Amino acid sequence: MIIGEQKPLKEICDILEGHHRILVAGCRSCVAICLAGGEKEVGILSESLRLHSDLAGKGWEIDEVTVERQCENEWVREIAPKIEGKDAVLSIACGVGAQTIQAMYPKVRSLPGLNTSNMGAPIEPGIFMERCGGCGDCVLHLTGGICPIVRCAKSLLNGPCGGSQNGKCEIGKETPCAWEEIYQSLKELGRLDLLEANIPPKDWTPSRSGGPRKIVRPEAVMSETERQLRGER
Repeated sequence: MIIGEQKPLKEICDILEGHHRILVAGCRSCVAICLAGGEKEVGILSESLRLHSDLAGKGWEIDEVTVERQCENEWVREIAPKIEGKDAVLSIACGVGAQTIQAMYPKVRSLPGLNTSNMGAPIEPGIFMERCGGCGDCVLHLTGGICPIVRCAKSLLNGPCGGSQNGKCEIGKETPCAWEEIYQSLKELGRLDLLEANIPPKDWTPSRSGGPRKIVRPEAVMSETERQLRGER
């Protein structure tokens, strides 16, 4: 899941300066799970903005909506009536959602209300941890299901380094050594032999170093005729 956190209210208010008719748009997907941009958060933020507007005399007109997934055109298309007449959409989805809205409604400013952090998972209620760097060249089959790119402070592919002591990373006593975790996982799996595999330097071109990434599924690509039948251009 994509993990993000809401920008401070003051920063959001500064971003909204110069706008009047504002739609606060949330998402029921990833950001709802990490308690940053779901329907509940949309309601709380909208009320906070209305209160700020009243106290500061901004005259903001705040409307609100939450879509199933803000990153998909099909869902964002459904909120067209809500966006009509607005001069700004405050998106508290991830950065992908904010960009989707801007692309679909180019005459209305899409403003980010969230800071998108990483791809991760909840490790306990209210605590979310990065787990995947989206490198495009996964080696989890060699590392016991533990990603060395994000969980090792140095992203070492053949660790551990000399800074690992007593199962902890040198960057802090609260940070576990990823390669200690990899060792324990492979030991549990009965595959310590994989530690002898020399993982070659990573090809970073499938990652962000190669520019914006795209995956094409030919079987899912619609023909021009199909797009026209669905009213798309």
